[in-house]
Order: sequence, then C-alpha cells, then structure tokens
Amino acid sequence: MNPEVTSFFDEDTFTISYVVADPVDKVCAIIDPVLGFDPASGCSNTDSADELIAFIEKHRLKLEWILETHVHADHLSGASHIQTQLGGKIAIGAQVVEVQKTFGIIFNAGPEFRRDGSQFEMLFHDADSFKIGGINATVIHTPGHTPACITYVIGDAAFVGDTLFMPDYGSARCDFPGGDARTLYDSIQRIFALPDETRLFMCHDYKAPGRDEYQWETTVKIQRQTNLHIHAGVSEDEFVTLRQSRDKTLSMPRLTLPAVQVNMRAGAFPSAEENGTAYLKLPINAF
Repeated sequence: MNPEVTSFFDEDTFTISYVVADPVDKVCAIIDPVLGFDPASGCSNTDSADELIAFIEKHRLKLEWILETHVHADHLSGASHIQTQLGGKIAIGAQVVEVQKTFGIIFNAGPEFRRDGSQFEMLFHDADSFKIGGINATVIHTPGHTPACITYVIGDAAFVGDTLFMPDYGSARCDFPGGDARTLYDSIQRIFALPDETRLFMCHDYKAPGRDEYQWETTVKIQRQTNLHIHAGVSEDEFVTLRQSRDKTLSMPRLTLPAVQVNMRAGAFPSAEENGTAYLKLPINAF
C-alpha cells in the first residue's frame, strides 16, 4: 500500500514539508515541519506549521509521527509546536547524539542540555521499520551532509532530506561539522539502489538556473540518470572533488545559528532564564 503525499512549500526557507497519509486508516506522519523565525527581531511564528495542522484537522487524520530527516541548518523545526496541538511522536536518526555533542560544545549549552537524544520520542537506526497506519516504512541511514541524516522509505515514496536536490540542482553540501563528501557518495548510492519507480521527495528547492518553477518530486531512475553532480558514471573521486570545490564557495545559511540550537532540541527553544525569556546564542568566530 502506498501513501498519499501532500506537500507544503515554505518560500522563506525554500523548505518542503509533507503530510504522508494512509488514506484507509486515516492516519498520517508529518515530515520536516517549519517554524518561522525572523533573525533580525528574534520573533518566531507558527504560520507554516499551522498550515499542516489545519490540513490534518480538515481531513480528519490522526497524527502518529513527526519525522525529522536530520538536524536542519536552514530552518527551525515546527515539531514541538505541532506536537502540542496534535500529539504524535517526534523521531530522528539515532546519530543525532553526535550532532548534539558537537553543537553542545560549540554553543556551550551547559549540563542542562541533554546530549542523549532524549528530547525525541524515537531514535531510528539503519534498517529500522515502522508503520503509518497500514503502510510499511523503513529507515536508511544516509549521512554525509550531517552524521544524523536519514531517508524515510514509506511505501513507494522516499523522503531524502538534504541528501539530494532536484536533478538539475545536484546534491547536499558536506562542509558542516561531521559532514563528509565520500560518505555522502555512499549514501546516495544506497538511495539509487531503490527501485527505479520510487518517488523521491526533496526537503528543499532553490530553482536551478533556467527553471521557472519550484519542484521537489522526482524518481530514483531520473536522479540516477540525470543528477547534475552524481549521475551514473560519476566516480567517487570525481564527486568528492566537485563537492569539496563547490562547498568552498558556499556561504553559511542565514538561519544556521538559531536553527541548530532549536532543532537539536527537537524544535524547542532553550529553557527560559530567570526573567522569563528564552535566549539563543551567537558564538563569535566559531565557524
């Protein structure tokens, strides 16, 4: 049985979130929800996440899972807000503990910040399986962009996070802490080993040069044949050279510093201080 997939595009962060539903049992999962955030004012908003909530309520679905493909650096997660409204278990890859340890040090998070992944209800390992209603789902550990990246294969659909972009845009950067281009090459080969007709859903789209519309769905076959960076015939060394060269030209995403602090806490802000206000840190010359 295959899921019904409904996409929601957040243009401020170029992020696509998904509601993945079993139309028979009327249950669903959300993948990579967004919390709005203005870094200039420090103000957050729930507009994007509320769209997902409204859709689920309109269609009378039961939310079972809130699935994160990784600790995002380009948007804040709406998982915590959605969970307070609809319930569901927040899940991520088990290697999130590596990310928490790394960034716990960078942000000097203190002993109150747990580095064991316990902010999430489920930590998935490679080859773990679960269900969304009656639809089978499995997990593929696909690190390289970050150590904790995973791909969710749900029926005939796979949600690849930042591992791949649309074929005309290429692949994920590997220059964040814990990233590695050779590891990413191997991870993408695992995705390419899925059946040709598997639907692949991206987490972001930035419109490749010459393309007028945002796009975020393709197939394994199309990616394998035409991906700009890693189509069939591109060797591991060629990919690594290309990826490392490109990464040197990329600037830091504008929301990285607030996003990582929130997302390593499963979409929650740090605890409020004695004045009742929560604060995010801005480490100087740390990157």
